[in-house]
Amino acid sequence: MTQSLPKRGRPGVRPAHETPATTPDTATLDAYVSADECMLRCLRLASMAARTDLPVLVLGESGTGKTVIAQAIHRSSARTEGPFVSFNSAALSDTLLDSQLFGHEKGAFTGADRQVKGKFELAHAGTLFLDEIADLSLTGQAKILRAVEDGEFERLGGEGILRADVRLITATCHPLRAFVASRQFRQDLFYRIKGITLFVPPLRERRRDLPRMIRREIVRTAKSMAKTVTGIEEDALKLLLGHSWPGNLRELNQVIHVAVAVTDGDTIGAEAIILDNFEMEADAAGMGAAGNGVVAPASPPSVLSQPPAVAMETLDAMESRHIAAVLSAHGGNKRQTAKTLGVSRTTLDRKIARYGLE
Repeated sequence: MTQSLPKRGRPGVRPAHETPATTPDTATLDAYVSADECMLRCLRLASMAARTDLPVLVLGESGTGKTVIAQAIHRSSARTEGPFVSFNSAALSDTLLDSQLFGHEKGAFTGADRQVKGKFELAHAGTLFLDEIADLSLTGQAKILRAVEDGEFERLGGEGILRADVRLITATCHPLRAFVASRQFRQDLFYRIKGITLFVPPLRERRRDLPRMIRREIVRTAKSMAKTVTGIEEDALKLLLGHSWPGNLRELNQVIHVAVAVTDGDTIGAEAIILDNFEMEADAAGMGAAGNGVVAPASPPSVLSQPPAVAMETLDAMESRHIAAVLSAHGGNKRQTAKTLGVSRTTLDRKIARYGLE
């Protein structure tokens, strides 16, 4: 049974000249600004979604901020006082999925020494955000479908039927309609989760927003590092504006963190901008393919922040160098480094050991 929820004022999109008073961790949709029509369309639709209790499907490339948009929808909705529970659906066995989403009873399996509530139960009266929904197995999709349709589920090893009043938001970077057509994703679940569909544009399509986002990230990063960096030189800004940003907001965050960390004065110079040259790697790969009789598409020229010789490194060497730079930028703090890189602490520890970065 669905609870009746208190009404709330209409959320909207702030004009581009206004400055958000909150951080992304606490922001509602009212705090978001944009000068690009593609992002404004996304924000307008998100505002409409926030006024309903319908499920929301958020589409977009990796690193575009799908999780942040989901959080903002929750905070702008009538469920704002309820919990926002986030769950990454990727790379989980069906048994682990059961335990994580629906909980388990004591003794349900080896090591289950106590009762644990699942994500559906924890999200009662709030919002459950299922990220990477397309990566679920078909078995996992079937289990979620029952909970989504009826609001009912069972803890692993339990006998009673539990119910939860949950607003569902899902996200994926994969072409979900194509997955449905190829039967990689259940059609019935697809139509259950796509109540309102948002597309978060990649950073390369938000050129008018980019200067403001760069400056805001510099201020925020400098504050977190207790540094006096407040500006950026024109040449450095041109490097950033000319980049294609394949890693989107996550890549922007990393690049600015490193730039602020290695800057001694108040202004970031071009020498502090370290960009991964994906276009040069594609050209090198294309040359190899051409030798095998395969013609690779031409890559557009890009602005390089490093000599071409650096771009010819192996991927392992580039990853090792980048991890070392971010680790140094955070003074060896692994928790902050893992957060900046967008990986788990376990993954970071494994890569540090692999590359001998201790």
